[in-house]
Amino acid sequence: MSLLDSLLGGTRAKSILFIDISADSVAGAYTYYKNNELPALLYSRRFPIEIRKGEPHEEAMLRALKLLGETLVREGAPALMRACGNGRAETILVSIDAPWQQTTIRTEHFGKKSTFVFTKPMVMTALEKTSIAPDGKYLADESIIGTILNGYETRDPYGKKVQRAEVIILTSFVEEKIATGIAVLLKKLYHTEHVLLIAGTSLRYQTMLKIFPHERDALIFDAAGSLTSIGLVRRGLLVAVVEVPSKFTANSWIEQISTQLTELSKQYPLPRTIFLLAREPEITLLHQKLDATKLSKLWLSDNPPKIVAVLTSHIASSIRQVTTAQPDLQMLLMTLFGQNRLPEKKIDTHSTAILAE
Repeated sequence: MSLLDSLLGGTRAKSILFIDISADSVAGAYTYYKNNELPALLYSRRFPIEIRKGEPHEEAMLRALKLLGETLVREGAPALMRACGNGRAETILVSIDAPWQQTTIRTEHFGKKSTFVFTKPMVMTALEKTSIAPDGKYLADESIIGTILNGYETRDPYGKKVQRAEVIILTSFVEEKIATGIAVLLKKLYHTEHVLLIAGTSLRYQTMLKIFPHERDALIFDAAGSLTSIGLVRRGLLVAVVEVPSKFTANSWIEQISTQLTELSKQYPLPRTIFLLAREPEITLLHQKLDATKLSKLWLSDNPPKIVAVLTSHIASSIRQVTTAQPDLQMLLMTLFGQNRLPEKKIDTHSTAILAE
């Protein structure tokens, strides 16, 4: 049985602690899942990353993460205890965004001269050969985000006879020093081996497919933090991810967005739907900026693309929010993600390369 099956298998209830690490803040939430009930968001809290004079960015982030962790233990664990009789989360899922991680997308090809059975061990063997972290980097997340058999995308690929297959893989690398700092801190606060890492880009892409299942072609503008990532989804598959510098740099945000879209359009036709993820009330301003920009020229059309601002109200009805805190879009998306699936990769808490004893 895989780690995923053991965590989510059967109909038993489960509890998950979600942690979100972005460029300018850290957040956490205790959630509880019970069969045939809406997922319950029991407690959530977000802290800004405040950089002191002369302090490296990563030190400020780890200090904010320590404050968050202590607050979650002190205030969040009792909320979990009241909900399920146990104040200890079974699993911790950490979502990491730029600049702490770098995301790449690649495609692994499988083919033989004759028909063959496509199997999971075949894919795992291929990944072991190609999943090599560069010096000083830690392979934080490796998610299979799409499988194409004989030219057709499928969600249930294994065990089928095929002539050719392609697997689309999203890979996220984290600086080894930062991965070690996160792992050491979490191990001190929470005594569990079920600490999972995932790229924020991967998590939100997979969750957006669940929220908007009929939007198979779209751009996802993730501007929840000071940095913005653009994910290009074609036929339900994430095919490209680019990072846009901080919204607070000298060049305007719109100029940077236009530059990145121009580069993407040289490789792919741009879809006509844009999903905008940002915190409220900033999302209103960003939506207005995009509306006022003549993006249609990039589509070689007089009609501008459709911009959908994803609000907490789009998601709130799918979650039972017990906490009195204001709804947090990132935490709501993570809660929905946990209802459907979790990644199988966990922090290696026994490796000295990742966790300093």
